[in-house]
Amino acid sequence: MMLAKYSANGNDFVLFHAFEKRDRSALAIELCNRQSGVGADGLIVLVPHENLDFEWEFYNADGSTAEMCGNGSRACAHYAVRFGLASEQMTFLTQAGEIKAVVDGEMVQSDLTPPSIKEKSIEHNGKQWWIIDTGVPHLVTFDADIENFDILEARELRHLYNANVNIAKVLEDGNVRVRTYERGVEDETLACGTGMAACFYRANQEGWIGDNIEVYPTSGDTLYLGLEDGTITFRGVVTPTFVTNWE
Repeated sequence: MMLAKYSANGNDFVLFHAFEKRDRSALAIELCNRQSGVGADGLIVLVPHENLDFEWEFYNADGSTAEMCGNGSRACAHYAVRFGLASEQMTFLTQAGEIKAVVDGEMVQSDLTPPSIKEKSIEHNGKQWWIIDTGVPHLVTFDADIENFDILEARELRHLYNANVNIAKVLEDGNVRVRTYERGVEDETLACGTGMAACFYRANQEGWIGDNIEVYPTSGDTLYLGLEDGTITFRGVVTPTFVTNWE
């Protein structure tokens, strides 16, 4: 079986395409293991769709499924063009809904599913949290010390609310820095696309930032987020790492 490894701003994924949908949770655990497998934050499998360019199956490293992954959607789009599964402008299906993507060389933009604010009044350890669904649910606060991400607190919140956990800061230039604890990985990751989108959306709705900004995850990369007619656009570099065979 041919596999491709991708990095999307610090989030890494194993990808392949198949002819049918099935439960690949055990395979995801095997492939994503960083000691005995390929090593990745998630597994993405592209399968045919009757009306769209394709459909995906997305698995976290622990074998659980996720409705959406922002960085994964961009890696997936690049893979689809690279291996002749779609043209540079495509639409594919995730559990969160249809995703439109545009591939321009190494730069890939995904239009995420419409964001939804679920809760705006959570207080925990002196911080004010919102829950925003940008394809998957995210807790977001701008009250934390961005340099000191309390992983134990994040893990507690993740289980209390069954959501990813983000701390963010609006910088002097109006851009945003983000750190994310992800479900399924159960730790801080170098980047999380839907997490950056959730932080961007809260800051925008609070009136702290404009409609087009740069966002900086823990990886130090630059992502470009925008808000157009209620849709969050998410653009950045995608890096193919290697292709291999897995038996």
